[in-house]
Amino acid sequence: MFFTIVAIFAPVIAPQHYADGNLFANYAPPSREYPLGADFLGRDLLSRLIYGTRISLAVGFLGAFFAFSIGLAYGTVSGYFSGRLDNVLMRIVDILYAFPSLLFIILLMITFKTGFGGDVMQNPFAQAIAAFDASLGGMLFIVVGISLTSWVSMARLTRGMALSLRETEFIQAAKSLGARDVRVISRHLVPNLIGPLLVRVTLDIPQFIATEAFLSFIGLGANPPTPSWGMMIAEGFKAMRSHPHLAIFPGLALAIVMFAFNFLGDGLRDALDPRFDQPTNN
Repeated sequence: MFFTIVAIFAPVIAPQHYADGNLFANYAPPSREYPLGADFLGRDLLSRLIYGTRISLAVGFLGAFFAFSIGLAYGTVSGYFSGRLDNVLMRIVDILYAFPSLLFIILLMITFKTGFGGDVMQNPFAQAIAAFDASLGGMLFIVVGISLTSWVSMARLTRGMALSLRETEFIQAAKSLGARDVRVISRHLVPNLIGPLLVRVTLDIPQFIATEAFLSFIGLGANPPTPSWGMMIAEGFKAMRSHPHLAIFPGLALAIVMFAFNFLGDGLRDALDPRFDQPTNN
């Protein structure tokens, strides 16, 4: 909640704009004017950390949303109807699951970041996509790449749970009473899948954030000067010996957010897992 509030009110909280620099203050140590110091261009590190929260949380939440939505729909259809449809859908998942997701995202980022040029930019659709990506600071294709790969494991988990639930008494009772498949899925099956899947997708958010940080670290993430914690770590790493705070502070912010989502996932598991026994007070 704290980092979400920071991301929403970043323009109000940040002392300066993330792109404002002062060449006379490059590599400035922590001081009253620069509470966490300044980078090699004299930009306030605290302000860039605050704005960088937006990138990490946006990638985490959007990746979780698409993984949950696509995985829930795909896995539910596959598990509930089973048979030949299930075999076809799961073979597609197996093919996608066998391909390294991080390598796929890297290839996707390289293709899109280097492909919008020359004759391609004469296409109005390509121009619109490039403009939209630029307005998002270069984060569009990271979200697309994570969304195209993150739903696979979610679909396999959903399919296994759907196969188990479709044989339970309340599902069979609904069918025997004449309920259509759409009603059985929407009213009986999906509500029993949402809780465990929310726990799983929450625990996957740190992985999405780490993927974005890695891509930004190797130069395939946000477009400068849009701040990303991975990019800030990469920039601070070059001056690690003389100015270690430039890499330490964004690294700490990244670690704290990932710990926070892990704890959130554990809390949701305890609250939503029906097999978890709540302690009783005597």
